[in-house]
Amino acid sequence: MYCELHALSNFTFLRGASHPEELVARAVQLGYSALALTDECSIAGVVRAHQAAKKAALQFIVGSEFTLADGLRLILLASDRASYGRLCRLITRGRRAAEKGSYRLTREDLAAADLSGCLALWLPGTQPNASDGEWFGTLFPDRAWLAVELLREGDDCARLKQLTELGAQLHLPLVASGDIHLHVRERRALQDLLTAIRLNTPITEAGFALQPSGERHLRSLRELERLYPQALLDETVKIAARCRFSLDELRYEYPEELVPPGETPTSQLRRLTEDGARMRWPQGVPERVRELIEYEFALITELHYESYFLTVHDLVRFAISRGILCQGRGSAANSVVCFCLNVTSVDPAHQDVLFERFISKERNEPPDIDIDFEHERREEVIQYVYEKYGRHRAALSATLITYQPRSALRDAGKVLGLDALQIERLARAMHWWDGNKVADERIRSAGFDPANPLLARLLERVRELLGFPRHLSQHVGGFVISRGPLEELVPIENATMPDRTVIQWDKDDLDALGLLKVDVLGLGMLTALRRSFTLMREFRGRELTLATIPPDDPAVYAMIQRADTVGVFQIESRAQMSMLPRLRPENFYDLVIEVAIVRPGPIQGDMVHPYLRRRTGEEPVDYPSPDVERVLKRTLGIPIFQEQVMQLAVVAAGFTPGEADDLRRSMAAWKRRGGLEHFEERLLSGMRERGYSDDFAARIFRQIQGFGEYGFPESHAASFALLVYASAWIKCYEPAIFTCALLNSLPMGFYAPAQLVRDAREHGVEVRPVDVLESDLDCTLERRVDGEPALRLGLRLAKGLSRSAAGLLVNARTQRPFDSLQDLARRAALDQRDLRALVDAGACARLTGNRHRAAWEVAAVEPPLPVFPEIEVAEGIPMLPVPTEGQSIVADYRSLSLTLGRHPLALLRERMREHGLLTSHELKQLAHGTYVRTAGLVISRQRPASASGVTFITIEDETGHANLIVWAAVAEAQRRHFLEARLLEVHGELQRQGEVMHVIAAKLNDLSRWLGTLETRSRDFR
Repeated sequence: MYCELHALSNFTFLRGASHPEELVARAVQLGYSALALTDECSIAGVVRAHQAAKKAALQFIVGSEFTLADGLRLILLASDRASYGRLCRLITRGRRAAEKGSYRLTREDLAAADLSGCLALWLPGTQPNASDGEWFGTLFPDRAWLAVELLREGDDCARLKQLTELGAQLHLPLVASGDIHLHVRERRALQDLLTAIRLNTPITEAGFALQPSGERHLRSLRELERLYPQALLDETVKIAARCRFSLDELRYEYPEELVPPGETPTSQLRRLTEDGARMRWPQGVPERVRELIEYEFALITELHYESYFLTVHDLVRFAISRGILCQGRGSAANSVVCFCLNVTSVDPAHQDVLFERFISKERNEPPDIDIDFEHERREEVIQYVYEKYGRHRAALSATLITYQPRSALRDAGKVLGLDALQIERLARAMHWWDGNKVADERIRSAGFDPANPLLARLLERVRELLGFPRHLSQHVGGFVISRGPLEELVPIENATMPDRTVIQWDKDDLDALGLLKVDVLGLGMLTALRRSFTLMREFRGRELTLATIPPDDPAVYAMIQRADTVGVFQIESRAQMSMLPRLRPENFYDLVIEVAIVRPGPIQGDMVHPYLRRRTGEEPVDYPSPDVERVLKRTLGIPIFQEQVMQLAVVAAGFTPGEADDLRRSMAAWKRRGGLEHFEERLLSGMRERGYSDDFAARIFRQIQGFGEYGFPESHAASFALLVYASAWIKCYEPAIFTCALLNSLPMGFYAPAQLVRDAREHGVEVRPVDVLESDLDCTLERRVDGEPALRLGLRLAKGLSRSAAGLLVNARTQRPFDSLQDLARRAALDQRDLRALVDAGACARLTGNRHRAAWEVAAVEPPLPVFPEIEVAEGIPMLPVPTEGQSIVADYRSLSLTLGRHPLALLRERMREHGLLTSHELKQLAHGTYVRTAGLVISRQRPASASGVTFITIEDETGHANLIVWAAVAEAQRRHFLEARLLEVHGELQRQGEVMHVIAAKLNDLSRWLGTLETRSRDFR
């Protein structure tokens, strides 16, 4: 019998060389009785190990290794829940006392901490100091051991004798341990590589920093019995027997301060819900809604989730009080209770949301609500959480950053001796659409031979390194808030960003343990909508909110059906725009379907085309039973949403609601970990028992598999659809306001400023240039003679111009207008860099005439003299040539990323005609199946995970856009043109389906050289 009490995983970043799950699996294989994971000043990997050990029925012990500031090393093991909390508190103390990624603890810190219940192993150095052991034994009376680690380094016998005598002298019992860094010896080379990366030194120069042997792996019981006296092995079992703590004991306790004196969480939630219901339905709450409220409320109170909903309500209340636009989403967010609490503006009475999607008796876990806030003001909400609950009770969850092909090649290549240019060539050969792999063909494309011994060694290590944890980062907004000290639940450490702290567990860890997380997320479209409402009020005098935008407007739906949706939330991608003329949304629920159907889940589950055929009457709509009809009627017999899959499992296969939710969770993870197999037989047999055909049952299961980790809940789609309609309504009726708000909210969405401005002009919006005499920092609206708005571009678009300089300029201009460039420079106190940024943007044209003259005048600007600050020296103006149209366009793109002049390709059109290249407008006149040649600026590349390697490229010319479909084989054969072209020529077959048109690419050619110095950049997505 043996229990390993000292094991590091790869969550001791750049030390451990095995995943926690690998350590557990190997310990089980070797017949160990228990395994302790003791990552250095960290428990970041324990949830993964706990889950694996629980599944394998292996006792798992939570612990941590520490090296104190004076070099003393020890291990602490949690014996019960209280000692686990004390261990987490110590880790927090060490991590908070140092910069991110490090820790600092002293003997004084340990002496001051209450570590009762923690079992301690001393890890003596090669020349142990007895006084260290005396201090150690005194600090941990009756729970201190001296760890003996025999690693076949040539002195095992002498080491055992030395430590035996030391233990007798100090009255410390001895125990065997392994200083485990690897689950198998074969990871030794990777562990050496990690050490060199950690030390930032070539592996050939790492010397004694590398482990002297490969024995720090989990060894067989027979090997251990040959190395250690039996008493030392038996002692490991005795220690494990004292460690009774399991992570399953952790229980979340909700914050209490949201309940006023004299109220209970139940009564307070009831009061807020009823107040909200009266506000939502001033004429009286409909009977169906009242039934939903009572049903939801009963389940919430039975499972004691009142405080969770009060916590979410408090965040929304704060945002509303500050004028911050927000919107909840998720099944919990779209409950009637949350509708009454103002968490969402989507009326759930119009949906058939399965309440058990987020809360059920079988699964006693907290619900999950995501709240989107304006992305520019989310920090206000984050700081409110910290201020209200304190940093000892609130922190962001972590995100695990892992090695990807480029980062692995860069780090491994550096320590294996490749030079910087070679490393960069290798890294740049990797692209996100290649997936998380390093293929030999990519290496050859970079000019290297994968069979070269050094390259072969590099690639072997890199492929092992892929997916390894690199460091913890902060989640985009997942907050964990507790009633008591959070650091007793999970350690807290500093984030890179100031005023941020994070816990050591990520979202999956929290989900696995059933701990509360409230997502405080940022959404650019909410910022744009709030700006739109403000502009509407200021320019039109009209008050609008998400709730008061006129619903069901035929003109809005007509615009959506034309795919005139550049800038519109969620339906602006080329994949969505190609779907819109086919699906032709006519009402809000159609938008819900549109949002959800262009997703990998429905596409991979072969649901899109059957749904479209049924919608157009090309295929009959049938249902195998009335129960199935009730579930699928709104989507014409095709399951599109996660909730429908769950409901089908209930009505057609006899699942309980909680079991259906387990199915959903397995759907979300099966591609990564498997786990759908035991559901397959249950589903198939359950449907057979209820009279459904094998074909129907098999089709439903295939569709479940198609959802994979991409299934989209109806509740999410409904929340998003509300923002789709709101943004589409503003674009339809107020394109100037819409574009102004979008430009001021960048970066967000699919499109760059050039495409947004072009689209606005195509909708009749007058766009005026950046101008030091008129422009503010943000884009603004100016009233035309006819009273309609014109869009004035803001100083924020000028590259290189600081925000502070823009503010100084606007402040100086409010005193009196500038009469010259020198006057501007003097009164706004701008330096040469900011002045040149304004000149490059063409913003000084009304003061100087053109960019060349402006550049000349800027060169003559000197700092004012302290004695005569107002004196200007008049100089002669040289006869400089006026910039050509091409020079102006190039300058516009370089500074503003857009031009208000002609499109760049208008200047190249004659040359393009000589090469037989058609415009995008000319493509629209051709018949289906025509072989065409065209070219345009690449504005986006998109390769969805569901597209089986297909990439969608959008190109642009002076007449419009063309959509290209590039099959994986074509992209691979012409990879350089495919990846690097800014001006792309394409030959291929034109395909039309109704109003949808695209070119199936057969040949690609990079014409970027024709652009000269013009700077353009595509936006690439997956």
